[in-house]
Amino acid sequence: MPSDHTWTRFTTSISAPGLKAIGKLNVPLYRLTRGRLGGRVNKAPVLLLTTTGRKSGQKRTAPVVYLAHGDGYVVIGSNAGYERTPAWSLNLQANPNAHVEAYGDRLDVHARIAEGEERADLWRRMSEQFAGFDEYPRRTQRDIKLFVLEPH
Repeated sequence: MPSDHTWTRFTTSISAPGLKAIGKLNVPLYRLTRGRLGGRVNKAPVLLLTTTGRKSGQKRTAPVVYLAHGDGYVVIGSNAGYERTPAWSLNLQANPNAHVEAYGDRLDVHARIAEGEERADLWRRMSEQFAGFDEYPRRTQRDIKLFVLEPH
């Protein structure tokens, strides 16, 4: 199995539009197999996050690596360290109500941005699960948001 750093090199070698296209292909595969295919990046689990487009008002779904946290989840808007913030992150900031699918389980959630010590602790825990997260801030000048998704 490739290491987290191998996965990170792979994702950062793909263009941002290419990464987005892979994500779009992953959504139906994930749903069809309830996460058995497309449900992991190395050892890190993936969920499907559906947000409401901040401009279009349409529902948008993206596969995102997550950390289980209490009754909810933690996700990071890293976009593999690209300068552009992922659309789902901007959508959550504009409308924090979202929907999550994780291996067949479905949950309506409300997002909040973690800050301070909580953010540092959750970032560390996410990095223990997928070491690539520690490399992404070095690739960008933007503030990478970390979201706590709580049941709504």
